Amino acid sequence: MAGADSSSEHLLVRLVSRRHVKASDASIAPHVLAVSNLDLVPQTAPVSMLCLYPPPSTGCGGFSAVIEAFEVGLPGLLNHFFPLAGRIGSDPRSGLPEVRCGNQGAELVVAEATGVALASLDYGTATSSLDRILLPHADDVALSVHLASFACGGFTVAWCTNHVLVDGSALGMLVRAWSELARSGTLAPGGRPSHDRSLFRPRSPPSYSAALHESYVPLDEVAQRQPGGSTVAGAAGGIVKLLYYTEAREVERLRDAASREGHRASRVEALSAYIWKALAGLAGGEGHGRCSMGWVVDGRRRLTAPAGFRDAAVRIYFGNLSTLVVREASAQEILRMPLPEVAAMARETVTAPAYDEYFQELVDWVEEHKERRYAAAASQGVGCPAVIVSALASSALQLDTDFGFGHAALVLPMGAAARLSSGFLRILARPGGDGSWIVAASVWPRLAAALDSDENHLFQPLTAEHLGLVAPQDHRSRL
Repeated sequence: MAGADSSSEHLLVRLVSRRHVKASDASIAPHVLAVSNLDLVPQTAPVSMLCLYPPPSTGCGGFSAVIEAFEVGLPGLLNHFFPLAGRIGSDPRSGLPEVRCGNQGAELVVAEATGVALASLDYGTATSSLDRILLPHADDVALSVHLASFACGGFTVAWCTNHVLVDGSALGMLVRAWSELARSGTLAPGGRPSHDRSLFRPRSPPSYSAALHESYVPLDEVAQRQPGGSTVAGAAGGIVKLLYYTEAREVERLRDAASREGHRASRVEALSAYIWKALAGLAGGEGHGRCSMGWVVDGRRRLTAPAGFRDAAVRIYFGNLSTLVVREASAQEILRMPLPEVAAMARETVTAPAYDEYFQELVDWVEEHKERRYAAAASQGVGCPAVIVSALASSALQLDTDFGFGHAALVLPMGAAARLSSGFLRILARPGGDGSWIVAASVWPRLAAALDSDENHLFQPLTAEHLGLVAPQDHRSRL
């Protein structure tokens, strides 16, 4: 909860200016980018990546220098990410989303958090603090970059776009490219994105398994297909959005506990097993016989190309190339199983699919289900309570966020919303590479209470001290 001296409840971000910045390469012809079938899985929804920067070191310049860096560098970035200078519209024949790449310009928004220092914010409760930094922007804008200054000299950069264009890995690719381009003036060949949606074409005729079809649910049927009764959310229901800090030594302790002879569990597998047991305890207590865990899997790391995917282009693909794998189990079974066995179930669930065929089946399935909006059943809590884990800490572990003003103290993807019987956890590496984690949780109050009550303090509410914004043991010294 917010501390007594927190300024979060008084945080007001004032708009200073809003302008459009166009790509500088006049040779790029205007065109329409039809989204791929994989882009149609999430459909249109706002997503963003928030980067929080402490006051730059002496000699880097103040906030005016940050603004100038974007004014000078953003046109070059848009040359490589040209669709982000366009507008999101609808195909007049099909009604499906498309991107009109006419270099209408990305937004550059400048704002000011008057009288508030970064160190005074309540980082434990994202809704009361960080959510307030993002300013509204038009739904059709493909990219809106928000720069906000704070009284301490620190600042934030929010990369705001739409889920129909990117997944979390693609958004991280954008941030990395900006940092590299701003510092060096060029992008290495491996950092130049591919926007080729033809990589993911359906077969003729489309072919997919019954299991894949059953794993998705029409959004207009979600309410009646969620578990009835009180649910693990408790009688009051609702979702809380929290940020936790997990020390590296506690992650390793949990990893040791989740390992067994002959196999050492990964850090993500160990945390997944811990969460699964916590979920099972709540689900069993509420009368739900079963519960599920799901993991967001990045296809860029899993596809091997035999199914027709071009490997090199896949690795640099800028779009949606993630999927959700799910395992449902008896709550009592999960509670009885030793932690290493639960971790093994997590590992088997993520590694079992033949991803080349799975992604092709998903492309084929979408081809026959474009007329309605669907979502993964587990992400909506359909069937039984579920928690989804997105382990960005295991893929793009350390985002390069230094565009000339030092590395960010916090990098936080934003946009996913938990449902009545579905929670969401993002595991993020704490900037600095010390092995500690920041966990962004969008969960039910009862699950949050279970995490808070861990006797080893695995989940500590994130503070300005954890982010290096306050000197250790000196909460009176604010930046």
